Amino acid sequence: MNTTSTYMMRAQDVERKWYILDATGRPLGRVAAEAARILRGKHKPGFTPHVDCGDHVIIVNAAQAVLTGNKLNNKFYYRHTGYPGGLKAVDYRTFMAKRPEEAVRKAVVGMLPHTRLGAQMAKKLKVYAGPEHPHQAQGPEVWQG
Repeated sequence: MNTTSTYMMRAQDVERKWYILDATGRPLGRVAAEAARILRGKHKPGFTPHVDCGDHVIIVNAAQAVLTGNKLNNKFYYRHTGYPGGLKAVDYRTFMAKRPEEAVRKAVVGMLPHTRLGAQMAKKLKVYAGPEHPHQAQGPEVWQG
């Protein structure tokens, strides 16, 4: 008989930390993937897929994130108004210039599970265009991963 068993983390056992990710000069997808990994909790040894065991993430300098290749011109952000013919498309050059926080947030949330658990994880994401953020009281650490 096998005496070892797999450890499954419970929601009440989770200890959350706050991490800061700096997006200055880094590709948008790389920053988003790292943030999604932290929000999901995959960096912890006790990762459990069905439990929100991730940490809080603060992304600063979102306006300085870069898109490689020709994505600024060829990649589009789409939304629909809900009316017939209401599809709106904005290229990423305009989207990053006007709403860089939203561009980074959408990239991260797209990498999380599209379930209620993923929505719960997305609430722990804070994105700011500049270097300032109002979360000093939480004692955030700079992510070194």
